[in-house]
Amino acid sequence: MSTQYSILFKQEHAHDDAIWTAAWGKSEADGTETIVTGSLDDMVKVWKWSDEKLELQWTLEGHQLGVVSVDISHNGAIAASSSLDAHIRLWDLESGKQIKSMDAGPVDAWSVAFSPDSKHIATGSHHGKVNIFGVESGKKEYSLDTRGKFILSIAYSPDGKYLASGAIDGIINIFDIATGKLLHTLEGHAMPIRSLTFSPDSQLLVTASDDGYIKIYDVQHANLAGTLSGHGSWVLNVSFSPDNTHFVSSSSDKSVKVWDASSRACINTFFDHQDQVWSVKYNSNGSKIISAGDDRAIHIYDCPM
Repeated sequence: MSTQYSILFKQEHAHDDAIWTAAWGKSEADGTETIVTGSLDDMVKVWKWSDEKLELQWTLEGHQLGVVSVDISHNGAIAASSSLDAHIRLWDLESGKQIKSMDAGPVDAWSVAFSPDSKHIATGSHHGKVNIFGVESGKKEYSLDTRGKFILSIAYSPDGKYLASGAIDGIINIFDIATGKLLHTLEGHAMPIRSLTFSPDSQLLVTASDDGYIKIYDVQHANLAGTLSGHGSWVLNVSFSPDNTHFVSSSSDKSVKVWDASSRACINTFFDHQDQVWSVKYNSNGSKIISAGDDRAIHIYDCPM
């Protein structure tokens, strides 16, 4: 338990090429903490976090091209990865074995996200559709159509009611999952939305864009609640802390920033990466942050609790 933000651990040369994506999960079965990373080197790597250090557990081979997105199921048992090879793969984190490979169609899987009940995986497509796959069936079960452009980013609200997508032209769409209806279209950014995240209470949606801004929306009324500047370049990833009080962002300006959710002020900036930072996430209790990017390094930071 630290009283200030600090860098705790660095894993240099974690992959042979840029790391585009990272996820941090916790096993409900035994409480172990697992980090999954995906890289332009076509590999998915599974790391155990214990005693304040990372240990490589598995290197998962199978993707033919770079891995753009990974997510971990909410019970910590399964990882999903999507790749430029247009396949989504499911991996058993206990054994390191592939469970399923799902063909998402030509160039049609970008970011992947598990639904809150972990029964579905959503992925954005080049044709403006959000495709929903069944984890059990391994098949596409339905689609949500934004009638828009290529979807780069996707997020489920923790309460399971909404799904948000961010497109390459800066348009954000929010769907009602139960009805499949498009509820809101938000036009706050004029450039690609690289990442979006709901607050744990599902009230706010935070978006990150190539325009260098982070925007906060009130989900229910679809109002813009705030615009945050501070990054000097594209904002590549945003992630909310589990206790609803902070969120973190990463950018091609090589920095990772921590923001206070209520005051909307930047309270800490890490300048530890040598290149753009593609991914940033909190662990399950909000005491740590992970970041990874083009410098092939994974960084773990300590957060004051």
